[in-house]
Amino acid sequence: MNGDTFVEMISEARIRRRIRTLARQLSRDYRGKVPVFIGVLNGSFIFFADLIREIRVDCEVDFFKLSSYGDAKISSGNVRLLKDLNCQVEGRDVVIVEDIVDSGLSMEYIRRLILHQNPASFKVVTLLYKPDSVKTDIRLDYVGFSIPKDFVIGYGLDYAQRERNLRAIYRLKG
Repeated sequence: MNGDTFVEMISEARIRRRIRTLARQLSRDYRGKVPVFIGVLNGSFIFFADLIREIRVDCEVDFFKLSSYGDAKISSGNVRLLKDLNCQVEGRDVVIVEDIVDSGLSMEYIRRLILHQNPASFKVVTLLYKPDSVKTDIRLDYVGFSIPKDFVIGYGLDYAQRERNLRAIYRLKG
């Protein structure tokens, strides 16, 4: 793609197994509650849909849309809100669903935005986490996979808005 070579990093089968495990944990942790799961568009939409289908408690869903990458391989560091929530989160159990936490700047932006609205609780589930890239002290409650700083695509993650439809996750070959 654009002269870059990508190799498979996490297979579709591994992703599916991990999502089922995360969904069991979330279902157990929210038994007897009705959390609102909030996906971060665009990248989380595939992970979000697969995760929600495995959740075994009543829940609601909503979405944020942020911008911090544009068409680049690294975050610009400038986070902008493009689509706000349609639901009220005050007094609610909120679970943010993210595709990847890289710098942590987007998640910190979301955390401040949500906590300002006084939820009953605030948790984060992310499919991918790059601990060596984080620039903030962000707490992640449920992590699918910790990965190195590699640029990754597939399973909702894009390169200039392309390659989101790949069933596995691929890393840029170094």
